[in-house]
Amino acid sequence: MCSPEEEALRRLEEVFSATLARINSLVLQPLLGTTPEPSDPQIRECLRLVQQLHQSSQRLWEVTEESLHSLRERLGHQDAVGLESLLLLRDADRVLQVHVEYIESYASCVAVQAFPKAAKKRREFWRGQRKALGQLLSGVSSEASVGTALTQALRQPLAHHVQQYVLLLLSLGDSVMEPHPARELVVHAATLFGNLQSFMRQALDQALATQALWHSLSSRLRDVLCTPARRLLQDSQDVAVTVTPLRAERVLLFNDALVLLQGHSVHTFDLKLVWVDPGQDGYTFHLLTPEDKLSFCSKNPRDLMVWQWKVTQAVCQALRGKKDFPVLGAGLEPSEPPACRCVAYTFRAEGRLCQATYEGEWCWGRPHGRGTLRWPDGRNHVGSFCQGLEHGFGIRLVPQASEDKFDCYKCHWREGSMCGYGICLRHGFGVLESTPQAPQPCRYTGHWEKGQRSGYGIEEDSDRGERYIGMWQADQRHGPGVMVTQAGVCYQGTFQADKIVGPGILLSEDDSLYEGTFTRDLTLVGKGKVTFPNGFTLEGTFGSGAGKGLHTQGVLDTAAFPPDPSSTRKRQLGVGAFPVESRWQGVYGPFRDFVSAGCPGDEQEALLGFHVQNSRELRKSQEYLCCERTQPEACAGRMEDVLDELLLHREPRALRECLGKALSSSLHPLGKLLRMLMLTFQATYAGIGANKHLQTLAQEEVKQHARELWAVYRGLLQVALRRKGQAPEEDEDLEARDLQVHGLMLPLMLPSFYSELFTLYLLLHESEDSLYSQGIANLSLFPDTKLLEFLDVQKHLWPLKDLTLTTNQRLSLVRDKCFLSATECLQKIITTVDPREKLEVLEKTYGEIEATVSRVLGQEYKLPMDDLLPLLIYVVSRARIQHLGAEIHLIRDMMDPIHTGGLYDFLLTALESCYEHIQKEDMRLHRFPGRWDSKELW
Repeated sequence: MCSPEEEALRRLEEVFSATLARINSLVLQPLLGTTPEPSDPQIRECLRLVQQLHQSSQRLWEVTEESLHSLRERLGHQDAVGLESLLLLRDADRVLQVHVEYIESYASCVAVQAFPKAAKKRREFWRGQRKALGQLLSGVSSEASVGTALTQALRQPLAHHVQQYVLLLLSLGDSVMEPHPARELVVHAATLFGNLQSFMRQALDQALATQALWHSLSSRLRDVLCTPARRLLQDSQDVAVTVTPLRAERVLLFNDALVLLQGHSVHTFDLKLVWVDPGQDGYTFHLLTPEDKLSFCSKNPRDLMVWQWKVTQAVCQALRGKKDFPVLGAGLEPSEPPACRCVAYTFRAEGRLCQATYEGEWCWGRPHGRGTLRWPDGRNHVGSFCQGLEHGFGIRLVPQASEDKFDCYKCHWREGSMCGYGICLRHGFGVLESTPQAPQPCRYTGHWEKGQRSGYGIEEDSDRGERYIGMWQADQRHGPGVMVTQAGVCYQGTFQADKIVGPGILLSEDDSLYEGTFTRDLTLVGKGKVTFPNGFTLEGTFGSGAGKGLHTQGVLDTAAFPPDPSSTRKRQLGVGAFPVESRWQGVYGPFRDFVSAGCPGDEQEALLGFHVQNSRELRKSQEYLCCERTQPEACAGRMEDVLDELLLHREPRALRECLGKALSSSLHPLGKLLRMLMLTFQATYAGIGANKHLQTLAQEEVKQHARELWAVYRGLLQVALRRKGQAPEEDEDLEARDLQVHGLMLPLMLPSFYSELFTLYLLLHESEDSLYSQGIANLSLFPDTKLLEFLDVQKHLWPLKDLTLTTNQRLSLVRDKCFLSATECLQKIITTVDPREKLEVLEKTYGEIEATVSRVLGQEYKLPMDDLLPLLIYVVSRARIQHLGAEIHLIRDMMDPIHTGGLYDFLLTALESCYEHIQKEDMRLHRFPGRWDSKELW
């Protein structure tokens, strides 16, 4: 049975829904009006607040309608719908939040007198609406001002509605006995809306007090202090207090700031950066701020207690970012503000921090913990602070006189000064990029020594469309190097003091090869030899003159045969010139040192290298400079967690999952190393560096990265064992290490490099893939039976049972039905980047072919080589996999060596044979091949 309270709630919701609709049409919509936008910014702000209230009113109406619907459902279907289905009970918190939003919007309008100001230009209209407004109100004099009438019209119905909610819910709670499942819901809802009454009274009291304050202040002070969200919590004119040393004439405590008025001066203190220090004598307490210490005094201990309590609760509320509910200081959150906070502040007082902005952790009014300090002149410091001074590891950037150049100081600091080990200027691994508007825009990624590029590094000159990959010395290209251009031309040779010296190799996009000497812009000059794609060679002396183009005197040999495509593919640059083990020592080294030092938590930032950009970009993004904002103890604790995780996950399956998470985390040493390596890889092989002659260089680099990542994991594991007092594991031999690198680490990290790496394979095998695509296109024209016959598949192996026909079809016309399961299986080879998973797909495809044949024959059947190859070609042709050559060669290069000579190796060789056979001319011209020569193909 439904209770009388439920029926009363339904009537209450109906009346309130209708009232909200009338408020919308009679008050809010006319206030917003259709007049042109006013020029007065204050009026515009008032209209914005009224618009906000209108939206809150709409949401309140919608939730009231939803509540009404649930009540009608309950009253109309008493046996099927329980009491707990009422919106007021099952979703009381959401209903409450909508009411709170309306109250806060309304209070903002009251605080700045938005209603009379918005109605000012339509005064005559509102005088005519008095009678209609009077129907919404009770106890309001007909002589009351328009502003008063509007204010009451928007508050009184809600206040009455909430009061009735509370009374009916309390009555409903008395009628519902304890075992009833909705009993707790009813009590909870009654409590919430009882609290809402208190919240509404406090919100209105604060809004009216704030409104009165703005009236009492001069227009200049009002313009400085007045904001719609600001509320007055305490005024020294009501509760007397004296503040020193500023000797303020008036002290105002708002919900977001403490304001001291002293003559024409206004001192404002953000409450998020105010710390309350209780006094000992009962007559004084102190406030600490980033630049001041204020003492509050009063002859009356009770007055002082009021101020101390209200300031404390206001600080707590400001730090939480939302109003206490139901009243100030009565929330569920702690009533004491934390000593440590994370806030931004710009210093004003003269001194070394003048106009500097600090963003980070604070403790008792001082920067303390991790943070970022920025000066207007472009200086930046990111790192640890202690009691307001740089202390611990930090990175300081100091702009040089010339634009977009910085000195970098990366070291440990003590009490504001550099100390201990450190790196001044650019040193180690780092990135330097200029602005796009710079005279010579470029980006350098690589190694530095004492502020100069030195060692292995990559420079991209976007103006010239060139990328240099190679060795540097004293800020100049020096030693072996590779130059790649946007036009696809590659050069490998020797540089000295930034100039090309001696003979070198030049490869063009069409695979022409030049061996000889060059000019700076890679023009052929002096003695040399050109090998053309068709095998012809031209050997002699080359030169060029102004306006004459290239000229030569030498011997042209046309007797040579065209070179084998595989020999052309072997023309790879950089291999041997830059040993893969030594290329990125500036990245690997700090991680090795970190592990060797026992993984001290406060030195993790040293792993990040540095990234120096132009001043504008530096302010936008400091991902290579910013340290995690945690205390040193938290860093150490997090490192302990990292090491503990490694100890808990040493079994193969658990280890794979653990390493996967570590590599994907930007906070884990392995994840940090992987991100640094991705940065170097993209700097080398993306964009201009996407050149087929760099494929081997990239492939061996990926494998080396996997070895280094595994070495770091092993080092971290040994540290973890030592910290737990356990015996370290024995060193791995080379074979055991390679098994783990290729079987475990490489598949996990390969996705991070796959895009750039696979692009190089695509470019390298583009010509063969083009022939293969032509062959696939021609074979796809065959119906199934014709293709099986063309491939010379023995007829007793044809799966004719799979060819279901309609009345209008003939057996000889059906396509893509035979060996369908094997075809669909093989197509999955492109859905993963893991070489092992690709090989597993190939194995399953082989299994599907044999399973289909066994079903056709009615017995288990092992295919001999002469039968398997044509069937596999059939499946490959129907799978229509794009870029199969690139896929095959990447699998071959990246697969685990343990599979060499095994089943996976055999199946990959079979797939490779199919790929090569489809490229042959007889496949592309539909010639019948005759019986297969399996020996030739294998």
